[in-house]
Amino acid sequence: MASDKKLWLVVIIYLAATNVQHCVGNPIVPGLFIFGDSLSDCGNNNKLPTIARANFLPYGIDFPGGPTGRFTNGKTAIDFITEDLGFSHLIPPYANTSGFNVVEGVNYASGAGGIRKETGTHAGPDMNLELQINNHKVIISQIAAKLGGPDKARQHLNKCLYYINIGSNDYINNYFLTKVYSTSRTYTPEQYAEALVQQYSQQIRVLHQIGARKFSLNGLGLVGCIPQAITLRGKNGSSTCVEEDNKAVLLFDDKLRSLVDKLNKEFIDSKFVFVDQAMIKSENYPMLKDMKGMTNRCCEVSGKIGQCTPFKTPCNNRDLHLFWDSFHPTEAVHKLMAKSAYFSSIKKITHPMDISSLVKM
Repeated sequence: MASDKKLWLVVIIYLAATNVQHCVGNPIVPGLFIFGDSLSDCGNNNKLPTIARANFLPYGIDFPGGPTGRFTNGKTAIDFITEDLGFSHLIPPYANTSGFNVVEGVNYASGAGGIRKETGTHAGPDMNLELQINNHKVIISQIAAKLGGPDKARQHLNKCLYYINIGSNDYINNYFLTKVYSTSRTYTPEQYAEALVQQYSQQIRVLHQIGARKFSLNGLGLVGCIPQAITLRGKNGSSTCVEEDNKAVLLFDDKLRSLVDKLNKEFIDSKFVFVDQAMIKSENYPMLKDMKGMTNRCCEVSGKIGQCTPFKTPCNNRDLHLFWDSFHPTEAVHKLMAKSAYFSSIKKITHPMDISSLVKM
């Protein structure tokens, strides 16, 4: 009997892995709210007076309809996750929800934005995490009007997924920019990680207070391995990662992981999962070894923040490149990040059946 049930487990996992979009139009969660930075931005920065924008070619060259404001050649990780969850359309940016039902979700992510208010502002104004949550409060009032009042809106939000992927810019566009920001002179790496996670915790508690109950909290990727870091702070002529940068963000990840454990114990009516983005490396995913190295940008870059030169033709073999510009991965890597996040963490709080429980049967 036990062997039969384990066989069914294999079948279930196989079906999930090969056809996660089996319920398109009937999503696993009724709504998806996205908070973050340029890894998730889908157009919120388009009308801001900032150079941190991506609403021009070659950005979006592989996205249906062309450039939207996504900082890559095609879809982002959260786009793929949205599809995996069964939504029939991608979640719209807060800056343009026209024609969309906000009850199903809104994307508030902002390129260059961070946890701290000053992060990324050398490039122009952006929407930090606190501002993104304030924008969510505006949307909640619209949801309440649609559903028939605050109580019904809250009941709805309790069932929605809150996806938060932010913090990289607090290092890339703050702590490591020593000529622009003073944080590296104010905090040690340990102190800075602690300060960031404390501020992050405060904002998570605000979201919980206004109705959020299902949280996917993303750790930071290895920012010492992005082309910009290697170019600016790497060893002369070397294409290896800047380990000092990686060690700094791993301190943040450790503290965020601990925060997730703490929140799960404190809020028994909620579920928090930690998504480990630092595990996306070649030793864990052999396919990455066949892709162009970390200093090989797919598009020609220019300007202060290493973005693609407008309208320049990018590389042809985009699926074989790790990085699109100086900071952002290609769609192929975004897809890998999405699958890793969905199957390792997000499925634990969104899928109606806990697959892991079957192992014990």
